[in-house]
Amino acid sequence: MVVRLAGVGRWHVEYPASPLRGQIPWLFVSRLLARTDPTQLAQQNAVVELLRVSPVADELARRFARAGHRLYLVGGSVRDALLGRLGNDLDFTTDARPPQVLKILSGWADAVWDTGIAFGTVGASRAGATLEITTFRAEVYDRVTRNPEVSFGDSIEGDLLRRDFTVNAMAVDLAEQQFVDPHDGMRALVDRVLDTPAAPEESFADDPLRMLRAARFVSQLDFTPAPRVVAAITEMAGELARITPERVQAELSKLMLGAQPRAGIELLVRTGLAEHVLPEVPAMRLEIDEHHQHKDVYHHSLVVLDQAIDLEDGEPDLVLRLAALLHDVGKPATRRFEPGGGVSFHHHEVVGAKLVRKRLRALRYSKEVVEDVAQLVYLHLRFHGYGRGEWTDSAVRRYVTDAGPLLPRLHKLVRADCTTRNRRKATALQRTYDELEARIARLAEEEDLRRVRPDLDGNEIMRLLGLPPGPMVGQAWKHLKELRLDRGPLPHDDAVAELLRWAREQGITPPGD
Repeated sequence: MVVRLAGVGRWHVEYPASPLRGQIPWLFVSRLLARTDPTQLAQQNAVVELLRVSPVADELARRFARAGHRLYLVGGSVRDALLGRLGNDLDFTTDARPPQVLKILSGWADAVWDTGIAFGTVGASRAGATLEITTFRAEVYDRVTRNPEVSFGDSIEGDLLRRDFTVNAMAVDLAEQQFVDPHDGMRALVDRVLDTPAAPEESFADDPLRMLRAARFVSQLDFTPAPRVVAAITEMAGELARITPERVQAELSKLMLGAQPRAGIELLVRTGLAEHVLPEVPAMRLEIDEHHQHKDVYHHSLVVLDQAIDLEDGEPDLVLRLAALLHDVGKPATRRFEPGGGVSFHHHEVVGAKLVRKRLRALRYSKEVVEDVAQLVYLHLRFHGYGRGEWTDSAVRRYVTDAGPLLPRLHKLVRADCTTRNRRKATALQRTYDELEARIARLAEEEDLRRVRPDLDGNEIMRLLGLPPGPMVGQAWKHLKELRLDRGPLPHDDAVAELLRWAREQGITPPGD
């Protein structure tokens, strides 16, 4: 079946050797497509989505046609339209060269930018849509870096052949209003299979980042890579070393923020690609013998990741997801076999936090992400010292203060970290954490725990002790904060008395002594 755009509200539907030709109202098309095979159902999604963006696309296509050029909606935009998830970022390809594209856009686009013009790409915005228009490409890769020697092509077929996956190698001819699908991407999309237009070895040799993109699409779109794609990634995983850490991090973050990050991580580990991205993750696959039983740490971490996602509030949380995946990375280095068959991982949270900092810094994550994930890893085990509520209010205050703004994420991580199959034990752990959260809420209501500060500020400390700004003022402030954590809010006179007592112990003579 061929679906052709015929203007707002109506579409052409053509069947070979069929009397059903001409314009058919959209409602009838919808019902007709609903009774056809899955490929046509995917096209129905495209009809809905392309109809929504058709005013901008139609206007642009007419301008290109008047200038004697063809314009195609292409790649991820077509894929997402077929999946019913098209946004306002639209990708086009054309036979026009960049100077001609700039001329066509002049006076029509709300804004134009040429930062990618060296690679044949011109950006523009119009009516709330962001457009990228790239001249047909036929570049050659040096296969040392991932940088191509840019050369322009002459056909849409040649342009689609160079793309990463068949589901991204479809186009819509906006002049003829027809799908262009030389590599059967539609069928791959319906079957949710990830394959390459050319041989995967050729595609990944050109750009090794495509291997990581495969894992990202597994996570984002719930696709299954074709066996030949898996085999090629497994054979060529080491080629990822050609890619800069910044590009690797960007793909990893998209993978982690996808709908199924566990599936993407499992593909990375299964193919060996994880050794070049997050080697600490496959390292958690610890050998378990019959005498020293413990959980499979790798599998446990994947379950924790799934459970943390279930606890998210709305938007995907990169920091929480990374912390869930990496919270036990310190276990391999701290595993000890104990007499009698036990296994211990003493201080694995301390070692894990150090490993997390090192790895995330190497991947060029921001300082905020690095420190937040590392702190969650460091704190994730502390709750298990809570026991049956033996913590003092001072210990609860310290738990909250150390977590700071990460406390809501820490709550989720600790709850997700319960993966025992013993239902009684799991229920008891969750009930105990409920009790801790209730205590935190009560103390927070009484004392505003999120803003725990000494009962005297720095200015008052300097006035009472006769000190200028300097390290001793900071030490006095820290001493009063420790008192605040241990004993809760102090009356002003008691706080002053404690400060003066501390000062005398430090050899400081307060004014008036």
